[in-house]
Amino acid sequence: MLGFSAKFLLTSLLALPACATSAPAGQASAPQTTPPGTAPAAPAPAVTVGAQRLDKYLPLLKGKRVGLVINQTSRVGNAFLVDTLKARGVNVTAIFAPEHGFRGEEADGATIKDGRDARSGVAVRSVYGKTKKPTPEMLADVDVLVFDIQDVGARFYTFISTLHYVMEAAAELKKPVIVLDRPNPNGDLVDGPMREAAHQSFVGLDPLPIAHGLTVGELAQMINGEKWLAGGLRCQLTVIPLASGYTHATAYHLPVRPSPNLPTDHAVRLYPSICLFEGTNVSVGRGTATPFEVIGSPSQPASRPYSFTPAPNPGSPTPPMKGQLCYGLNLASAPARENGGLVLKYLLDFYQQSTDKAHFFGKYFEELSGTTALREQIIAGKSEADIRASWKPGLDRFRTLRKKYLLYPER
Repeated sequence: MLGFSAKFLLTSLLALPACATSAPAGQASAPQTTPPGTAPAAPAPAVTVGAQRLDKYLPLLKGKRVGLVINQTSRVGNAFLVDTLKARGVNVTAIFAPEHGFRGEEADGATIKDGRDARSGVAVRSVYGKTKKPTPEMLADVDVLVFDIQDVGARFYTFISTLHYVMEAAAELKKPVIVLDRPNPNGDLVDGPMREAAHQSFVGLDPLPIAHGLTVGELAQMINGEKWLAGGLRCQLTVIPLASGYTHATAYHLPVRPSPNLPTDHAVRLYPSICLFEGTNVSVGRGTATPFEVIGSPSQPASRPYSFTPAPNPGSPTPPMKGQLCYGLNLASAPARENGGLVLKYLLDFYQQSTDKAHFFGKYFEELSGTTALREQIIAGKSEADIRASWKPGLDRFRTLRKKYLLYPER
């Protein structure tokens, strides 16, 4: 997710990051609230995010050297958090840049480099390059860390792994962490297989289901409370919660796209279900104008009702299946939930219809699914009902655990 170079300079605080969409790089393009062809939803009530509650956390920063773990979503209104804090006299000594970078302009998986933010003059230190965990040297001039990044509620979305490592590094050095909470746009969804210990990775650092249904503040409390940090450490954690009125069922329109290849609200809602295809020979639309709203592959039947050809763009310079005609489905108007849970039928169907089953799954599939069982179940022709039944014991235990850390009601 980020390092800094001259190309990151923005001419306006209102500029949004480049995305893997048809919008020009740097052009503001808020996610769509509803998929095309459906009636627009009633406007959601305004949500006051933790970053807006300056009176709650500015006193904690007074006289401190502050490190910010932020990206393009870290805003107070239209202003970047770093600029807001600097304008109020906060001594920001470092910005820690995750995947896609501080300004959110780097492609998926791109190594982020260290640099300096020309606008604020603050040093930018990569936590998505040679190290994903801040080192003691990187934190030498930091007294307190502030985490403010929009999550989307899926275990494999790497910002929550960055949160884990930031908390771990802070705990080792006895430095406090403040999490400015933001809504989970999939906060109503708890589903999928639990991550098994054998498949721990940066896309599955903690023992969570695919969709965890927690805000980053709630998740931080769980990581701390369950002693998931190395050595069972706990960090000195403060969560600045969303203002009263928010529930896990509250619809939330993301004002800034959370990463280059999630350009719409509908893509964000589909993401927990569709991302598993990234571990297969099926494209999720990287290199198109509609990533995570289309799926297809050259090894699917040409009779599929939709086709597309991935091509390099700012969000995916080298997309999977570049230049190959992919046959599949357009999910722009498809439901993002099935029986209140993940949509599993596409994965089962695409495997069954594949003309190259031997190469359908890649090694990455287990890292994303978090389990050895799912691949085996799909190959064996297990029904969706049987697969879901195998998830139930783990999900039941997780839902019980989750209740301990909820800051907001379910509805």
